Amino acid sequence: MPLSKRISIYIIIPVLLTIPSVLYFLLAQNPEYVRPTTGDTHARQNASAANTLHSLLGPVSTRSRDPNATQFDVEAGIRGFSKGTYTRVLVVPHTSKDSITWIDDRLLDVSLALYVVDDLTAPLHPPKNKGHEVMVYLTYIIDHYEQLPEIIIFMHAHRHAWHNSDLLGFDAIEMIQRLNSERVIRHGYMNLRCAWDPGCPEWLHPYETGELLSKQEQGLLARSWSELFPLDPLPTVLGQACCAQFAVSRERVLSISRQRFVFYRDWLLRTPLTDYFSGRIWEFVWQYVFTGYETYCPAEHACYCDGFGVCFGGKVQYGEFLALRQSKNNYTKELEQLRKQQQTALEAGESVESDGNVIPGVSRLGEEAVLKGRIEMLEKELSSRRLDALERGKDVRNREAEVADSQ
Repeated sequence: MPLSKRISIYIIIPVLLTIPSVLYFLLAQNPEYVRPTTGDTHARQNASAANTLHSLLGPVSTRSRDPNATQFDVEAGIRGFSKGTYTRVLVVPHTSKDSITWIDDRLLDVSLALYVVDDLTAPLHPPKNKGHEVMVYLTYIIDHYEQLPEIIIFMHAHRHAWHNSDLLGFDAIEMIQRLNSERVIRHGYMNLRCAWDPGCPEWLHPYETGELLSKQEQGLLARSWSELFPLDPLPTVLGQACCAQFAVSRERVLSISRQRFVFYRDWLLRTPLTDYFSGRIWEFVWQYVFTGYETYCPAEHACYCDGFGVCFGGKVQYGEFLALRQSKNNYTKELEQLRKQQQTALEAGESVESDGNVIPGVSRLGEEAVLKGRIEMLEKELSSRRLDALERGKDVRNREAEVADSQ
């Protein structure tokens, strides 16, 4: 085949492959589609170019990207730190076997939208059980787009989970009750996990080849991105704190066309990706949809303080708390290892009172006592600092100062 024809094929085939996604996106839009904006004051604006290809396929956001932005404008003034009086809904997907007795609208001061993912006869259910929580989140927005409350809280069905806030006892009830509605209104979008690990400051690198066990979805992201965001360039990195639990304001949702959410859900319904992989991809896409940032990692101490009223006094003080906690964890691991060695020695009929690997004059049992004492001391110190942080968070001035410290 002549070289010119081969070159033409190499150029034409990739273009043809993108046509189905583009056509599907076009068919999913209505003539009044408005390209989403990231400001809360731009909800549902009329666009003069609504019928142009650019307005239909415009990128999620055209503003500059700041990977470390906290999206808090000090010069604009602080609008408040109290819960305020806002209408709020808690959206939770769950199976018919999950225990959700902990979810009480009176206790949590929210209305409820509980979706049963594996029962099509339930009053609230998604069209298909796929994509983990994604299908339910999108379905709620689509079905309630015209009657949204001021704040929508999207969470999983388990009250206690490792990815919940450790400073609030990993307790979903504590998170909901302490959630600062003002922060959600001010930012538009708030990841309910403040701790960066895992997910921040970077997580998925779409251009990297090779499969990682902890990031199996990374190799699938490039094609999925081109289908979800046809005119947006593939990012070099995506990141936010895991694990798809967040709150979003009504204004932020309404700044995005309902038809775009329909398009996203249709993609989820038709993609050949499995339930697991389609859900994993979206775990690091939500922040892009609602903020326009590929990476969204607000300062941890400001998130805890402004978001939940847990204020350590600033970045330095929060760092000291983390260092103490890491020391406690290290001693705990050391103690666990020591106990394993003791058990092995006992099973071998050896004495645990002496070991050539320990400091002379200190028995293994004595070493265990030392470790337990250090762990107990650190636990008391950590508890004291946490209680002080909760007390400090009650003062609006402390919250203001700590948020300013993150700029």
